[in-house]
Amino acid sequence: PILRLLEAQLQDERREHEEELEALKNQVDAMKEELEKQQQAFLQTLQLSPEAQVEFGLQQELTRLTNENLDLKELLEKLEKNEKKLKKQLKIYIKKVQDFEASQVAIPAERRQHERSMQVAVQRKEKDFQGMLEYYKEDEPLLIRNLIT
Repeated sequence: PILRLLEAQLQDERREHEEELEALKNQVDAMKEELEKQQQAFLQTLQLSPEAQVEFGLQQELTRLTNENLDLKELLEKLEKNEKKLKKQLKIYIKKVQDFEASQVAIPAERRQHERSMQVAVQRKEKDFQGMLEYYKEDEPLLIRNLIT
């Protein structure tokens, strides 16, 4: 059973590594394609006139900044959603704290009422136990003998 478990774990790890390797290969292929595109674009810009090179560079920079701007807008939206969620949670927690504090204020009043009733009950009980007596531990055998006789 232990050998089978270890074998299953090894197969799972092998499968995970193969999937990870495949994902990395795909990523490398995508990067190669992107590099080739950039090299072709660079070679084309070298063949252009200086004014056209500047215009192409500006176009590339404009595209890069536009993509970066879109990414930042997406991040901003995500952060705004997270902020709203956190504000809702904060309101819930504030309400829970207020409810807890209100219950803590109510509990002492209930306890005082309970303590008053306990005091009354204790006083009554003390009247019921007036026949009890106090003795020293050393006198216990003598008391028992006297009670039996």
